[in-house]
Amino acid sequence: MDARGRGLVALCVTEITSWGALYYAFPVLLGPITADTGWSSTATVGAFSLGAIVSALAGIVVGRSIDRFGPRRVMTTGSVLGTLGLVGVALAPGLGWFYLAWAVAGVGQAATFYPPAFAAITGWYGDGRLRPLTSLTLVAGFASTVFAPVTAALVGILSWRDSYLVLALVLAVVTIPLHAVFLRVPWTPTAVAAPGSSPDDTPRTLVRSPRFLGLAAVLALAGFGLYAATINLVGLLVARGASLDLAAVGLGLIGAGQVGGRLLYAPLARRSTPGVRVAVVAGVGGALVVLVGVLPGPVGAVIAVAVLAGACRGMHTLLQASVVSDRWGTASFGRVNGIFTAPTTVAVALAPAGGVLVAELVGGFPAGYVVLGALALVSGSVALKL
Repeated sequence: MDARGRGLVALCVTEITSWGALYYAFPVLLGPITADTGWSSTATVGAFSLGAIVSALAGIVVGRSIDRFGPRRVMTTGSVLGTLGLVGVALAPGLGWFYLAWAVAGVGQAATFYPPAFAAITGWYGDGRLRPLTSLTLVAGFASTVFAPVTAALVGILSWRDSYLVLALVLAVVTIPLHAVFLRVPWTPTAVAAPGSSPDDTPRTLVRSPRFLGLAAVLALAGFGLYAATINLVGLLVARGASLDLAAVGLGLIGAGQVGGRLLYAPLARRSTPGVRVAVVAGVGGALVVLVGVLPGPVGAVIAVAVLAGACRGMHTLLQASVVSDRWGTASFGRVNGIFTAPTTVAVALAPAGGVLVAELVGGFPAGYVVLGALALVSGSVALKL
């Protein structure tokens, strides 16, 4: 195995660990946190959302830094900041400190989550990037499968604060050395123009162009609709008469749908242009979300359609990884992709609470799913013109 292969394996491990400790542990620990501190769920989730918003903004700087220094230094620093952020979360004496700690963790997220890993793989593999990108997202897709039960087991025997300290230790022990040792791949990212791109598509002009901004907005809107629908599936299924246990199983099956969607992405990419890919994923995903909302039952059929929508959500992740390089090439990829993915990062961060808010405004989850699916459908139709 060459240096790139070792780097890819390391990223697979660190992405699972980073997403697990810095993201998927929080929903499991939310109840114990509010019960112990007396903070409202809204205020507590607000801190977590602040971290995601900070991550989106910091991602622009992270992208520039990767272009300049390569992924090793940036992602190792991100692991350190993520660890410090989780320690701060665990030790926060009040809500203000809790918010500050999540802001620090958000910077760590920006430097350890998918965008920097995508930039690393794009720089290492060039035109051969799709297969390793798919491999990374397939493996990292199991982060919730691994860390949700692990976190539940931890909080079953420890306090939420001690649980976060253990997770911080795991994050440090696993990701810091792997990033520092195995990302020593020579950093000479290929700056190749994509077919059909214009000589005027320099990074400075590109990120201000209507087509770039429009496609970023489309991906963010589609991401909001698809993520809000899948993450709030439990509420929809309970409204359709499912038990909480069955609804939880349905939510778990969404993960399997995402993996399946990522396996289907490569054949789609070979047969379509970037704009068409965005339109297909957003349009089909939106139609499936609408169907979930209007289908009265049986519950098994609703879950089956939701799993198909989850497949589109899985492909959405690979769109984030590849649409910039496929459409405009790999010049200054870290910087350009960091700007491109920032709106989607914010939209996905707001999706859990946003989905609930939409449902409340329109009279329940079934109608809410129709609205969320319509958002994705509209974004898909716009993508065809970009």
